[in-house]
Amino acid sequence: MAGLLNIGMTGLNAAQAQLLTTGHNVTNAGVAGYHRQTVIQSNAPPQYAGVGFFGQGTRIADVTRSYDRFLEGRILASSTRVSEYAAYKTQINQINNLLADSTAGLSPVIEGFFAGVQEVASNPTSVAARQSLISAAEAMVSRFQALDARLTEVRQGVEGEIESTVAQINMYSSAIADMNQRIMLAQVGGPSVAANDLHDQRDQLIAELNKLVKVSTVEEDNGSISVFVGSGQGIVVGGTVTQLGAVQDPNDPQRKAVALMSAAGVPNILPERIMTGGVLGGLLSFRRESLDMAQNNLGLIAAGIAKAFNDQHKLGIDLNGALGQDFFRLPTPSLVPAVPGATAEIVDQSKMNAEDYVLYLDTAGNPQIRTQSGNPVSWTRDTNPLTGEEMFTVDGVQITLPSLGDIPGQGLLIQPTRYAARDLSVSISDPRKVAAGDPVSAALTLGQGDRGVSDFVTGVRTLRIDGSNTDANGVPNFPAGELTQNAAGELVMSGYLVQRYDEATGNWVSPATYDVARDNAGARFRALSDPADATRGNGELEHFAFEFTAKGEWTAATKVGFSPTEAGVADNRNAVALGALQTSKVMLADGRGEATATFQATYAKLVTAVGNKTREVQVGEKAQKALLDQATDARDSISGVNLDEEAANLIRYQQAYQASARVMSVAQTLFDAVLSIAR
Repeated sequence: MAGLLNIGMTGLNAAQAQLLTTGHNVTNAGVAGYHRQTVIQSNAPPQYAGVGFFGQGTRIADVTRSYDRFLEGRILASSTRVSEYAAYKTQINQINNLLADSTAGLSPVIEGFFAGVQEVASNPTSVAARQSLISAAEAMVSRFQALDARLTEVRQGVEGEIESTVAQINMYSSAIADMNQRIMLAQVGGPSVAANDLHDQRDQLIAELNKLVKVSTVEEDNGSISVFVGSGQGIVVGGTVTQLGAVQDPNDPQRKAVALMSAAGVPNILPERIMTGGVLGGLLSFRRESLDMAQNNLGLIAAGIAKAFNDQHKLGIDLNGALGQDFFRLPTPSLVPAVPGATAEIVDQSKMNAEDYVLYLDTAGNPQIRTQSGNPVSWTRDTNPLTGEEMFTVDGVQITLPSLGDIPGQGLLIQPTRYAARDLSVSISDPRKVAAGDPVSAALTLGQGDRGVSDFVTGVRTLRIDGSNTDANGVPNFPAGELTQNAAGELVMSGYLVQRYDEATGNWVSPATYDVARDNAGARFRALSDPADATRGNGELEHFAFEFTAKGEWTAATKVGFSPTEAGVADNRNAVALGALQTSKVMLADGRGEATATFQATYAKLVTAVGNKTREVQVGEKAQKALLDQATDARDSISGVNLDEEAANLIRYQQAYQASARVMSVAQTLFDAVLSIAR
């Protein structure tokens, strides 16, 4: 009878275990990360009784959780991407709304500024029109500064979130390491005896950590899990945690870099591009791909307008007859760290782009320049023969250093446009100093009948003038000249070399012949005060030069005089040239060095790039959410708690419990019968 009683007892214990586990499943159905648990039963070892084996009841073999490593891996992969896209989208929406706003954006103030230029061109002697131009310029500068200030606020927010996210990563890492210790202590019988609830809690911690940064895991033989980020940097190994830190980037003090912190607190900075996935990956990607690009492009437009406008403005004369000054204060490229004696300046806005650069010495001690992202770039190097200074030119920016030894060990960070929008300002406050006129005027000194100078020469504009061609008050004093046609059909002027622009070849040619049949519609000519300018071969003029268009029927008696323009005359030629900058391609030179974009087109390119990236992130987030939902549904179909199924199990195991109790009751009855026989 004892055997039957023991069999009933094993069944009773097994049913009770099933009921406990089923109740545990029901009460934890809504707990995040919980996996359905199942009791595994097996028959107890049978006993041989000569005629065969008799069963000894049942036993509990294990309590398992429904866990599919493949599906869990899919969920982690999709979850970290969803978090990355969500963080990226939250940030980029701010700058997308800012730049694309038709009222608060840059386009209206650029149009307003050039409308002011056109007003001056229409009435060059009007002081009111000139003051209106200065006011429009100040409004445009204020808009640049306001947009840059908003981007700076976004940047500060991103830096703060990076620091906060790193702190959360460290918190979860410590919790996982602590859970590893608890699991190892709980599983003293070996990894085959799993502490299911602790495993669920640890997996949930890993899932939360994975939302912050993409992680990979390796399960050790002792039941602990090692957690890795990036390209295999371990942050949790058993019960040991390696903290991450948000430290100052040595190349750019304005940004945070992610580093592994040693036990002594020494940071080992990780490459930004390996920290992918999760909120941290989204923040780093946004900062690198969109925020830097947007702020640099905004500065590129500001620097481009300032440089191009200043260059043209300095070719004109103001109402006092003095040569034009800088209209804008051109922002200076940033050099980090500051090196004594090192300078940087923008020399050609058409060749500039929105890149940051690093000037460094390679292992052989030779200077090299690359973009901050690590891409190679074309650059040139010169040495000043008088001072010995080293001069490097890259994409329209010239950097001057006292010597190669002044290049910092980590490299010199060059940011040509990062702070240009912030630092842009208007240099002119006196409306009389707006250089609307051109220094060179033409007059018909000897012609035919009552014909005017415009019948022979139009489009007179200065190409090059500097302090050597002005007096102490800045008034141009270059030598006057008289243009005439000699017997060979050449346009000549004493003291100047005259050249004609050959449309077929795109070159300036000498002698500057004029042919009525060929050039009656108008041919471009230029006069150079120094013939050496024509042979330099680099297209750059260094001495006084001006350009004009010749037309009509020239004769040997035709003489046109060129001389400095008098102060106060109603001359709008330079204002017209300044206004033409609005629609001229002066930005984003191609591989041949030819500018391909206007200011407005450059801004439109920025708005389009940010808009496209915003849409890309939105679509990516939606796709990853769909994949996450699919993986979650597949996981839940295996690991999730089905309350209907558990309710049925409760009834089944209740009946099993009652049946086992009945077996024990039968054993008791039989035992009582045996005892009654003995009486």
